[in-house]
Amino acid sequence: MLKYIAKRFAQSILTLFIIITIVFSLLRLMPDEGYLGAAAEKMSPEQQEIYLTNLGLRDPLLVQLKNFYVDLIQGDLGKSITYRTDVPVLDIIQDKMMYSILFGLGAVALSLLVGVPLGILMAQFKGRWLDRLGTGYIVIVVAVPAMVYFLMIQMYISEWFNLPMLFDEYNARSFILPLICLALGPIASYAMWMRRYMVDELNKDYIKLARAKGVTERTIMFRHVMRNAFIPMAQYLPATILFTITGSIYIESLFSIPGMGGLLVDAIQRQDNNVVQGLVLVFSSLGIIGLILGDLLMAIVDPRIKLGKGDSVR
Repeated sequence: MLKYIAKRFAQSILTLFIIITIVFSLLRLMPDEGYLGAAAEKMSPEQQEIYLTNLGLRDPLLVQLKNFYVDLIQGDLGKSITYRTDVPVLDIIQDKMMYSILFGLGAVALSLLVGVPLGILMAQFKGRWLDRLGTGYIVIVVAVPAMVYFLMIQMYISEWFNLPMLFDEYNARSFILPLICLALGPIASYAMWMRRYMVDELNKDYIKLARAKGVTERTIMFRHVMRNAFIPMAQYLPATILFTITGSIYIESLFSIPGMGGLLVDAIQRQDNNVVQGLVLVFSSLGIIGLILGDLLMAIVDPRIKLGKGDSVR
């Protein structure tokens, strides 16, 4: 297990290095105006050149990249250029992170409470009205562009139930619509995969043998089927949690939530490359951590899975 974790950690560092290097290099190909902001109109060409030189943007790309990684190792992501001038990027991200964590964990909790039981019921009543209703919901969520039903929820559900259309941290009712929107996709995903894995388990020989021995359906369902069906789901649970915590870019912008997703949109619009680099680093790190934790959780849930070298290992 320790060897596997060390190997995956080394692979993760290499992956992050490649991602950040590519993003850093591409951002340096953008026009210089993004680094000047509103002050560009008040500067002469000579002053602009001096300003960009002081920022290190006139150094060779490899020198800029080396300086960036030296600062990164020291925990310095640089300072905001246009979003919040001269404010450390790390401070800006920390201010936004709590909102994303709050909505992310809330959406995951809601999706687990609704999606997993829905998938179980769909498998139990396969081919009946509940299964068809759940399948219809999954098809709609998957087939219809998310922004369409997000807008419908914001416009119509808010009016029908008198809920705030925009987020207000001092109004608890304004949390309802963003949480529902964030949870719609994961609910459909959990229900779909839980149903699929449970149906696969119900068709296996050991279930037929248990029924032949007179084991009750309740015991078969809860002691055997659900337990084995949840093993593949366990792999994706940490990744889902961490991906959701990073926040939905569209939902945070739609409901004016001051989280990391909305921050990324603002940083890109203002061409604040330092903030964009910091957010890419955070998002990439959380995604990679989620994948590693998923493998570890799967091995914990199913002792038959071994992480390492061998014939029957992951």
